[in-house]
Amino acid sequence: MRWDSHRVVITAAGRDFGRTLAIRLADLGAEIFLSARELTAAQRVRDEIRDRGHQRVHAFACDLTDPASIRDFASSVAEHTDRVDVLINNGSRYLAGPDLLSASDADVVDTIASGATGTVLTTKSFLPLLLNSAIPDVVTMVSACGTPGHHRSDAHDAFYAAKSAQAGFTEILSKRLRSQGVRVISLYPPDFDNVDPLSEEWETTPREAEDALTAHSLVECILFAVAQPRDCFIKAFHFEQV
Repeated sequence: MRWDSHRVVITAAGRDFGRTLAIRLADLGAEIFLSARELTAAQRVRDEIRDRGHQRVHAFACDLTDPASIRDFASSVAEHTDRVDVLINNGSRYLAGPDLLSASDADVVDTIASGATGTVLTTKSFLPLLLNSAIPDVVTMVSACGTPGHHRSDAHDAFYAAKSAQAGFTEILSKRLRSQGVRVISLYPPDFDNVDPLSEEWETTPREAEDALTAHSLVECILFAVAQPRDCFIKAFHFEQV
């Protein structure tokens, strides 16, 4: 499936999986609106994509813990386009440490704000542009930590809280936006290998049953879900953990 007609917003695309998504979707022809907390990080990925011959890519600063920054991001995107076809809520701060006392209050607030509040406000801010699309999809990178009963991660309790909030939000959002034709797709991966999409390892990293989940496979899950007919609402992808 080519994405030449798709206009895609990706949060936290300055590094890691957000960068991977931006590069791979641009390679498929999508027009990309990517953000990072620091504008220089977003611009660096924008320039990587343009160096590959894809000029329809735009970089913005967006701090997911700051409501005004989120609103400014959406307003800036609206200056370039009258619609968004896919919003990918990728941004959420990771916080390590299985000991509740190991993190400062500021770290706890930042983690929950970026993952929970940031996801809600980003979706809210971009919803008018999504509703202008004939094929609107909201894709959220949750985590296995957002699955009830999950306990195998060394992530901090605050990260678990943020991911559980994302899960609750996307669950109700899927039901409430269906009547408006908006599909809400959530991914719940465990820890996964995020190989550089510009490296040779992208194609050669093993993806057998005994191997860890890869970013390559996660991208393909998103491509699969978005490619389905509009009566097919794939609400969530859950993954076995090695």
